[in-house]
Amino acid sequence: MNMGYERSFFFDHVRRNPFSGRLASGQVAGLAAVLEAWEARNPIEGPAALAYALATAFHETAATMQPVRETLAKTDQLAVVRLESAYSAGRLRTVKTPYWRYDADGRTWLGRGLVQLTHRRNYQKMSALTGIDLVTAPHRAMEMDVAVKILIEGMRAGSFTGRKLGDYFGPGKSDWVGARKIINGNDRAAQVAGYAKAFAAALRDDAAMAA
Repeated sequence: MNMGYERSFFFDHVRRNPFSGRLASGQVAGLAAVLEAWEARNPIEGPAALAYALATAFHETAATMQPVRETLAKTDQLAVVRLESAYSAGRLRTVKTPYWRYDADGRTWLGRGLVQLTHRRNYQKMSALTGIDLVTAPHRAMEMDVAVKILIEGMRAGSFTGRKLGDYFGPGKSDWVGARKIINGNDRAAQVAGYAKAFAAALRDDAAMAA
C-alpha cells in the first residue's frame, strides 16, 4: 500500500483538476492536512478511499478545503439567520427539526467542518469516536485538525449514515458513485465521483481509476 504520496505530483495534478488551474494557500493547507492525517493512520481502505474523502471535503466546503459553517456563513449567528430564513420560506423541506436553533445552553448544532456535522446527537457520536468534546464545545469542529479527524474517522466508521468507506473501497473494488451514500444518499453522487477520480489520478491510483 502506498502511504507516502508524492506531494509535487499530487499538487500539480489537482491544481488542474478538480481545482481548474489555481490553488490558494488555504486549499493547499487543507489538502496537506488530510493527506498527512491519512498517512499517519495508514488505513486499510487504500488510496481510492482517500481520494473519496478528499472529494467529499472538496464538495462539502465549496472547494475551499477549509472547515466551513453551513451556508458558508462567517459566524454561527449569521448561519442561524440564514437557515431560519430558508426554513421559514419552505426551502428546507426535508428538515423535521430545526437543529440550528440555540438550545438552553446557547449552543447551536448547525453544520460545521470539512463534512457538515449537524444535530446534537451527531456531535455526541463524534465526541465518542474522536475523543474530542464536541458537545461542550461544538465550535471545535471548525478547527482543522478536529475537522480532519471527523472527516476521516467518521467516513471510515460509517458514523454519518451507517455506510462506511470500506463498503465501497478496498482490494478489487471502487464504487465511486455508490460511495456518496456514506454522506448523503444519492445527492450529486456522479459529480462527487468525478472529483474523487481526479484525486485518485493525483494519488497515482491507476488500479482504482480502472475500476
